[in-house]
Amino acid sequence: MKPRKLNDSRNESEETRQSATPADRIHGIIPVVEALRAGRRTIEHISIVDGARHERLRELLDLARAARVPVRKVPRIDLDRAMGTATHQGVMAKIAAARYADADDLLDELAGRVGSDDPPLVLGLDGLEDPRNFGAVLRTAECAGVHGVFTTERRAVGLTETVAKAAAGALEYVPVARVTNLARLIEQLKERNIWVVGTSGDASREYTDWDWTLPAAIFLGSEGSGLHRLVRERCDTLVRIPLVGRLESLNVAVAAGVMLYEALRQRMIKRNR
Repeated sequence: MKPRKLNDSRNESEETRQSATPADRIHGIIPVVEALRAGRRTIEHISIVDGARHERLRELLDLARAARVPVRKVPRIDLDRAMGTATHQGVMAKIAAARYADADDLLDELAGRVGSDDPPLVLGLDGLEDPRNFGAVLRTAECAGVHGVFTTERRAVGLTETVAKAAAGALEYVPVARVTNLARLIEQLKERNIWVVGTSGDASREYTDWDWTLPAAIFLGSEGSGLHRLVRERCDTLVRIPLVGRLESLNVAVAAGVMLYEALRQRMIKRNR
């Protein structure tokens, strides 16, 4: 057996370092700037080390703002852990697993369905953070015939690989758009004659008492805190799913399935009359 050459071990360690960088991440100031300029890949968000100072960061921030890409300030240790041995220069961009729909275009498409035989059925997600729950919601949404899903740009999980895997192909069919302000989105939906129905455990109306044959947008809250106050206040109505066990709430993906299939049931009855 021939002895291994010293440069073989160096090459091997270099290959190991390169392969340790996840395929869904771009690191370094110039690579991230060029990715923003090119616009060929959807960037989920950009992480910058807190306190970083570099003359090209201003250009990066301007490009991110123009492209509506969220920028997060993070401790250096978090970026070091995420990138392993890669020289990241204090900057990392996370690539989305799928392209987001344009929110304005999606709203116009939904408005076009009002008054048709297939009125809009929409989901609004308020601060959903668990990627597997998000994926499960998208999978159920596709199966139930949802026409669009809105989520928030900040404090919410994006279209990550984990979400795509849990969605089991649903991202190929269900348009997902990001917005900065859900309260403003609710007003835009109302302007297009779409009823906004929020979910709350203390609502007086049960979900089966709503007429889901109307154009409707269902708003679901995060796993922990539910809908934010401003979102609750702007909904046309609030509904609840009755619980007879000892637990206080359902998993958000299960709650989405319960409500969406009630909407589908009512709509199928109306179509078959």
